[in-house]
Amino acid sequence: METITTPQGRRLALMRQTGQGPHVVFLGGFRSDMTGTKAAWLSDWAEAKGRAFTRFDYSGHGQSEGSFDEGTIGQWLEDAQAVLDLAPGPVVLVGSSMGGWISLLVARRSPERVAGLVTIAAAPDFTEDSMWADAPDFLQAQLMEQGHIHIPSDYGAPYKITRHLIEDGRENLILRAPLHLPMPTRMLQGTADREVSVGTAQRLLDHVSGPDVRLTLVKDADHRFSSPRCLKLIARAIEEVT
Repeated sequence: METITTPQGRRLALMRQTGQGPHVVFLGGFRSDMTGTKAAWLSDWAEAKGRAFTRFDYSGHGQSEGSFDEGTIGQWLEDAQAVLDLAPGPVVLVGSSMGGWISLLVARRSPERVAGLVTIAAAPDFTEDSMWADAPDFLQAQLMEQGHIHIPSDYGAPYKITRHLIEDGRENLILRAPLHLPMPTRMLQGTADREVSVGTAQRLLDHVSGPDVRLTLVKDADHRFSSPRCLKLIARAIEEVT
């Protein structure tokens, strides 16, 4: 493991493996880290294939410095861009859940840096379309007045959601303006996902334009998308966009 300091002064933890390009960069999800099943499996896959691979923790996640509660989509996008600056040439982005949203933001901002894009249960605009939209009026009012609320999670303790996270999310929405993806793009989605619906995946597919964009639905796969068959599908998707 090594650390870098972003232009904004945040210290991030990451792991880099040398190999052939294009360099594969894994972008994890909300409150996940680079030791998760998908990231670790892809590290082994990359080593076996001789592929360059990087995984990292956003600020406030895993072994990186910072407070998770103070994080925002824009901040984590800056973290991802700082990591991408370490990889020479175009990269293949593999974005899981929130990482799917951030990878789409990178592809919109710097398409020339992205040789290929793979999203796994991508969650674009979830701060607005899920966290905010699903909160009843009294919680929305509490969020605006007190600056935070807590919402239940299937993955442990309740999430603390801040007003700053919601307001920053509105500055980084993907589904409200045209999005062209000139690079080969593969979107993977499980039909048993309770966090990101098939409808969200279909909406994203319908929203984007591009010469080579495909959505694959996997029956009974959940949001973790970490079963052996799902992991093999991720690897196949990377190979297809490379």
